[in-house]
Amino acid sequence: MTATSLSSPSYFAGPYDETMSMMVEARNYMAYTIGKERAGITGIDGLTISCESMRVTTRLAHVLAWLAIRRAVHEGEISEEEALNDRYRLPSEGVCLDDGNADSPFLPRGLRGLLARSLALYSRIARLEDQMLRRKEAA
Repeated sequence: MTATSLSSPSYFAGPYDETMSMMVEARNYMAYTIGKERAGITGIDGLTISCESMRVTTRLAHVLAWLAIRRAVHEGEISEEEALNDRYRLPSEGVCLDDGNADSPFLPRGLRGLLARSLALYSRIARLEDQMLRRKEAA
């Protein structure tokens, strides 16, 4: 599915394309590169690399799911009020917002880049959701 087939407001096309592009990049990085970069890293550092890799994919999956819900609203499949229900919101737990290990020197440079960019994307979408919730509460 491309941004043009989303049939949604143009302000969702950019984040959708960015999310999909980053998902492909993360998949390729984790499938072909990170194993080479992890060579010789064991123990807690290796476990941290695995956890941070999962954090990237978790962020991106949550953003993509949120964007799909917004598209469903735009296409009339669900109401705006239903879309703002807790079950469709971005998770508020700290997993996606935590960046405590992002600057760890043993993390591969490629993973650090994906962590920073996925956090920036997730944070932007979380701010957009917060704006929508504030508008709902003000109405």
